[in-house]
Amino acid sequence: MESGFNKYNLNENILQALNNLGFENPSEVQDKTIPSLLDGEDIIVKSQTGSGKTASFGVPICNEVRVEEGKITALVLVPTRELALQVKDDISNIGRIKKVRCAAVFGKQPFNEQVRELKQRVHIVIGTPGRISDHMNRGNLNFKDLTYVIIDEADKMLNMGFIDQISDILDRLPKKRTTALFSATIPESIEELCTNYMINPRFLEIESKIFNRNKIKESYLNVEHKDKFKALWKNLYACTPDAAIVFCNTKDKVKKVYEELKSEGISVEQLHGDMEQKIRIETMERFKNEEFKVLVATDIAARGIHVDNITHVFNYEVPMERESYVHRIGRTGRAGREGTAITLVSEYEKKYLTSIEEYLGYSIKKGDFPSDLEIKEGKSVFKESQKELKVGQRNKKKVIHKDILKVYIGAGKKKKIRNIDIVGALSNLPDLNGDDIGIIDIQDNISYVDILNNKGENFLKKYGEIIIKGKKVKVQKSRK
Repeated sequence: MESGFNKYNLNENILQALNNLGFENPSEVQDKTIPSLLDGEDIIVKSQTGSGKTASFGVPICNEVRVEEGKITALVLVPTRELALQVKDDISNIGRIKKVRCAAVFGKQPFNEQVRELKQRVHIVIGTPGRISDHMNRGNLNFKDLTYVIIDEADKMLNMGFIDQISDILDRLPKKRTTALFSATIPESIEELCTNYMINPRFLEIESKIFNRNKIKESYLNVEHKDKFKALWKNLYACTPDAAIVFCNTKDKVKKVYEELKSEGISVEQLHGDMEQKIRIETMERFKNEEFKVLVATDIAARGIHVDNITHVFNYEVPMERESYVHRIGRTGRAGREGTAITLVSEYEKKYLTSIEEYLGYSIKKGDFPSDLEIKEGKSVFKESQKELKVGQRNKKKVIHKDILKVYIGAGKKKKIRNIDIVGALSNLPDLNGDDIGIIDIQDNISYVDILNNKGENFLKKYGEIIIKGKKVKVQKSRK
């Protein structure tokens, strides 16, 4: 298999996964980071979102996991639950063929559910500092064999007040480890963290502030504050986005803009910190599934949103933090597609825009308001396109690893089923062996198993039931 990742001498299962994911050549951050982490070097990486950062640490840590030992090899600390889920998803896809198992832990999710997952064979744990600290205090995490610690989006964690918690966690981890810190900026308190907890770290600066800048058309519009909503809906109609995010600085403003767009008849949802975790996750899943057009969100949602079909980002308010601008507009122009980012700027916000331009190193061009004809014609197209949204349809996730099929088994912990029981039952069948059995997830009453090597469909055709510990149990294709 020809791939730009071959030069790193990676495990063949990792290379196959990268191929399935469509990774051809490493990005700048991947090319600088992967060799250092494989060599066990401590590194400080100054890099923006959208640069392929997750794979830059996900690839080496998955490569170094010894799956047969079932010990935690890596801890990844992230600022938000959205990012924890996204990083888990990304790393799971990189390590899935190799049978690397990841767990994500964060606040406002049932503790017992997380404990159940952590008791199984887990190789990589991704979590927010507060919940990681809680699990450590209760003895649910065994880090004695830890090899890697990744601190992702350190500047965001500093702003959220997590730095002391991170220091406390690092104090309790094995001293012999590789530590990598990723941050858009490196303020003094983060430098201090690096000095205290890293050994001769190599500093890697990724030049491009916006990884996909050549794919994004940026502009701003001068708008009186009282006229912003009118400017927003006019541009939404004129631009006819496939999917758009509207960013606001506060949750109260998100709620207000959401209600106004809803009154305008626009298919819209909101995302902010007041919402229950379950609702936030469901909202993101529905957005990915193209069930609504426009998402109004605070910056908390800017990190962890990886939706390829977002064609437009609107900054309803200019972000006060310069880095937030980069995170926001990096939500569009993904997966090789063109994107548009429009910022609405009132008189008092011009100073924030100037600060952003100084940070970026270039001027954002002033845009033109759409004509009445563009708005009228666009509105017709926009309203018609809303009729094609997939409302109520079950989310059909894009299949990445086509040679893997997840199957459901109608037995779990309450029937005293263990990993070894499932492996034994499946590998004793004439059609399967140990190499064909992937990640196993045993829950209270059911279990899920990855069947590898394109053998899943044939297995299900032949077996509606299998015998585990002397009892027949039902097997079928998983909907999970």
